[in-house]
Amino acid sequence: MADKKVVKPYYKDNKSKKEEVAEMFDNISAKYDFLNHFLSMGIDHLWRKRAIKMLKAKQPKKIIDLATGTGDFALAALKLNPEKVVGVDISKGMLEKGREKMKKRGKENIISMVLGDSEDLPFEDNEFDALTVGFGVRNYENLEKGLSEMLRVINHGGTAVILEFSKPKKFPIKQLFGFYSKYIIPVLGKSISKDSSAYEYLPESVAAFPEGQDFLNILTKVGYKNVSARMVSGGIATIYTGVK
Repeated sequence: MADKKVVKPYYKDNKSKKEEVAEMFDNISAKYDFLNHFLSMGIDHLWRKRAIKMLKAKQPKKIIDLATGTGDFALAALKLNPEKVVGVDISKGMLEKGREKMKKRGKENIISMVLGDSEDLPFEDNEFDALTVGFGVRNYENLEKGLSEMLRVINHGGTAVILEFSKPKKFPIKQLFGFYSKYIIPVLGKSISKDSSAYEYLPESVAAFPEGQDFLNILTKVGYKNVSARMVSGGIATIYTGVK
C-alpha cells in the first residue's frame, strides 16, 4: 500500500511540512487577519465564541492557545476571565502581528505570545487548565504527536477545545462550500496575499484531514476522554472537545 501523500504548501524537497507551514504563515502574516475574516465573511468570530463557551463551566485560570497566529482565539478566551493566556505559534511573522494587536488592545499583560512548536511544547506537564487551537491541528506534521503534547500540558480534568475546518455533507452547503474553497478562496487569497500556494494549501489540507469520527478515534487513541464533535455552519467547521 502506497504511503499517503503529505500535503504541504510548497512541496520543496529540502523542507519538512513544519518548515513550510512556518514559511507560509510568515509570508502571509501581513494580510492574514484581513483575509481570514474576509474569506470567512466574519463567521469565524462566531465559531470561536461558541468554542469558548464550551469552557465556561470549567472556569480555567491558565489557558494555552496553540497555533495562535495573531491571537484571535486567545482574545476570545478573555471572556472566561482567565489570569493568563499563552499563545504559541511556529511563525515569527504571525506572532509579531499578534504582539502588535495585544499591545494596541492593552492585553499584553494577560496574553503572552510565544514562539514554539506544538509538537514539542516548552512547558511543564499539567501546566494549563484548558487548551484551545483554531484551524491548526491539520497543519501538524505528526498529528498524534501534536495531540499528545497538547494532552501533556493540560492538567487532569482539563479540557482541550479544537476548532477545525471540515467538509459539509449535505446539499446545498456541500456544493457551495466545495466550489468556494476550490475556486474562490485560492484566487482571492493569491491576489491579496501575493502567495500563490498558501490559499491552495487551505482546501487541500482540509480535504486530507481525518475529520469527524475519524478524528475522535485519534483523540481517544492518544488518551483523551469524553471526546465529542459539534458541527457548526452546516459542517463547514467542527468543534472537537476532549478531557484529560
